[in-house]
Amino acid sequence: MRLKRFAPLLAAAGLLATTVPLLGATQASAAPGPDFLRQKPAWHRCSADQPASYECATLKVPLDYRKPDGPTLDLAISRMKSTDPAKRHGVLLLNPGGPGGSGLDLPLLMDGAMSKDVRDRYDLIGFDPRGVGASSPITCGLTDAEQDFDRPYRPESFGSDVTWARTVADKCREKSGAVLPHITTRNTARDMDTVRAVLGEKKLSYLGYSYGTYLGAVYSQMYPERTDRFVLDSGVDPQRIWRGMIQVWATEAEPAFARWTQWAAERSGEFGLGETPKAVSDTFWGLVARADREPIDFEGQKVTGDMIRAARGVFFYPSQASPLVAALKAAADGAPATPGTDRAELVRLLRGGSSAAAEPAGDNGTAVFWAVVCGDTGAWPRYTEQYERDAAKDKVRYPLYGDFASNVKPCAFWDRPVEAATPMRKAAGVLTVQNEWDSQTPLTSGQGLHRALKGSRMVLAAGGEGHGVYLFDPSSCANAAVDAYLVSGRLPAQDVTCQNPPAAAGKRTPAPERRMPFPSAPGRF
Repeated sequence: MRLKRFAPLLAAAGLLATTVPLLGATQASAAPGPDFLRQKPAWHRCSADQPASYECATLKVPLDYRKPDGPTLDLAISRMKSTDPAKRHGVLLLNPGGPGGSGLDLPLLMDGAMSKDVRDRYDLIGFDPRGVGASSPITCGLTDAEQDFDRPYRPESFGSDVTWARTVADKCREKSGAVLPHITTRNTARDMDTVRAVLGEKKLSYLGYSYGTYLGAVYSQMYPERTDRFVLDSGVDPQRIWRGMIQVWATEAEPAFARWTQWAAERSGEFGLGETPKAVSDTFWGLVARADREPIDFEGQKVTGDMIRAARGVFFYPSQASPLVAALKAAADGAPATPGTDRAELVRLLRGGSSAAAEPAGDNGTAVFWAVVCGDTGAWPRYTEQYERDAAKDKVRYPLYGDFASNVKPCAFWDRPVEAATPMRKAAGVLTVQNEWDSQTPLTSGQGLHRALKGSRMVLAAGGEGHGVYLFDPSSCANAAVDAYLVSGRLPAQDVTCQNPPAAAGKRTPAPERRMPFPSAPGRF
């Protein structure tokens, strides 16, 4: 058949899955494949200060899979081998989210956190997705101020917001224009399949968090016959990419805020914010109004009402939000801080929980974020008037964060995507995992991912707080179900809802030696 001649190119483009029935299994397996699929990783010790078992290598992948012999990108990968070769099932590829998160060190992080039964069965494989970190990193040359997209809507400043969005898009195009159109989820999924092929595996198992859930879902649709045991933790709804995923931060902050006011009211004696949920809410919005009139001097920085609203994620953790609001109120009133209050931690929470030390140097993470978020889909409005209308409306409907979420973004000025977003039409026997109270990929988003992937099962940690479930909280009720699936490959017979113990629901207490593998910058997936 003439199609046989094109099998390597189709495979490289992620299309072979739709043509294999035409070729036949024997013919497809006999296809030699393009050169990049025949490379062998040159494994070496990642660094002298890391264990010898932690190995690194660099692969070459096509910049454009439609041109497999054209320009290439580096793809940095890492591994830690199975702890029991006799029980080894295959490789488990890991992704921390982002877009723009480095995953090269995930095998190290996961090695000590996973149960022995899981570690026995997998080589843990980390990688920096294309454009990230050690994988031909891109830049837009953005200043710190230009990287901040938490921009509240005000009629008098909307023009400067439009200028900012256009400037970011223009600078990205200027600095990385030749590469930018190819930094997309579909191409990263193709890179994942290249890793699978180069490692000699017939199928790929996968653990992806946050944005990594969407990446895993796309892989499952592009390569269903190669999708093995997939765990998608803290789910992105494929129907919301990507403006809708930013807007869901606003819609779901409102029930989290209401839950917090109830929690704080029940502890009015401790925090002094009000004896009823309405009183707590009035205290909060009064504080925001005061800070808008005159910024609050808090730990050496001037805190505005917009800064307080931008910390919307903290209200998914009532035990963290309450001391933060109480400390801000005390500062506004000129009162001393409550004894024992960790004010440095409160400042970190006010900044969205970010830690500059953990963020990649420069603007690499931000550049990849916009490349993917703007380049995955053409659904972004192209007229700034729509952003202004939406932001003004959502500031009223979702007062905590609605105007931030719907305000103009660089995607309004981005080049049109090279290809369409991936439809979710094929069955995918994967496991989705979700906390009930997740600030970045809220429950409604995780449920949307579960619905989109026909044949999937969901494990829901009722009462679970925070972004990231499996291994993030040692006491999470979801860990056992994920372990069982990774060990056996058998999905639960039906969806599972378990109840987190009160200590886990009240405050997350991850093991001190384990740091969260998510990108640290606020406003990421």
